[in-house]
Amino acid sequence: MLTVQSDDHFMKQALREAQKAAEEDEVPVGAVIVCKNQIIARAYNQTEKLGDVTAHAEMLALTAAADYLGAKYLSECTLYVTLEPCIMCGGALYWAQLGKLVYGAAEPKRGFQTQSKILHPKTVVIKGVLEEACRDILQNYFHKKRG
Repeated sequence: MLTVQSDDHFMKQALREAQKAAEEDEVPVGAVIVCKNQIIARAYNQTEKLGDVTAHAEMLALTAAADYLGAKYLSECTLYVTLEPCIMCGGALYWAQLGKLVYGAAEPKRGFQTQSKILHPKTVVIKGVLEEACRDILQNYFHKKRG
């Protein structure tokens, strides 16, 4: 019998990815993509490592999920990400026709919600899942950087 995992469970997996980013001195954002209750992609920010401003956790996860499925549309998938996606990532989520987006901490300055209607109209959005833990890993990272 298949056990259905909770949003908290999958966000904890995204937090593990964010921790990997922090350990590599990247902005600690992590993401996982789930399809049929199974993680099909994991990623974390790698903009410094790859020297690529588009190497956000969400972008890398989208590419990995599309490769796994052999399809560009992710309408049956859920993206769990520790930080609200930026406008660039929101646009990519639109084109992937993502089924559901679940994020932890809000990004009021550069998050996708600063622009209206950037996501696909059928994408379900859940925000604030494990928000405190998601926010803490980012705040701790920037505190150490500026410290």
